[in-house]
Amino acid sequence: MARTYGLIGYPLGHSFSRGYFTDFFTQQGIDAEYKNFELPQIGDLASVLAEETALQGFNVTIPYKQQVFAFLDEVDAAAQAIGAVNVVKVLREGDSLRLKGYNTDVVGFSDSIRPLLQPHHTHALILGTGGASKAVDYALRQLGLQTCFVSRTRREGVLSYDDLTSDVLSRYTVIVNTTPLGMHPKVDECPPLHYTSLTPRHLLFDVVYNPIKTRFLQLGEQAGATICNGMDMLIGQARAAWRIWNE
Repeated sequence: MARTYGLIGYPLGHSFSRGYFTDFFTQQGIDAEYKNFELPQIGDLASVLAEETALQGFNVTIPYKQQVFAFLDEVDAAAQAIGAVNVVKVLREGDSLRLKGYNTDVVGFSDSIRPLLQPHHTHALILGTGGASKAVDYALRQLGLQTCFVSRTRREGVLSYDDLTSDVLSRYTVIVNTTPLGMHPKVDECPPLHYTSLTPRHLLFDVVYNPIKTRFLQLGEQAGATICNGMDMLIGQARAAWRIWNE
């Protein structure tokens, strides 16, 4: 029986993973299949686990990177610290089933942004507070940057977009978008920043990879900022997931 891997989330029309792994299996001559499991609610994962008896592991995307914890028997230390899981390894012994969660977004993001960082990049704004933002925060702090989350509503430890004055933006020269704003098909959307306050000293990173250059990145580029999309991050986390599944 061919091994099965997959992706859970909702919706999955934007997903890169199925195409990537299908091509990878073909190129490497691996007898395996990668499926999209579009789950309207996280509770539907129980049916997938029961029906897909060849399932060896799966990726987790929006909105289940935190909700999936309820199904896990074990969580890797990094994923536990981040509070979000994007890779699950399925361990089967007879009729017993164990699930272990990991977070490979950290590796993918770190490897993507590290070559772009300059000595003046000491403070970073993280736009969004979802599962991806936690991995980005963990990675940036490991790289030695001070971080601050930004959301629509101000609360303890989180700035609002209204707080992002020119003075704030002059200090926080790394800005990472972890929200879905600008993702296909709503390509005209972007985080509500004062883009005219950006300079060539800024580095803008968007975890969105479709389109390749979001409105967020376009506006940053117009200001002379260094820009990077999420494609390399995605490929890096996918490779890390494959290593985990086949340890």
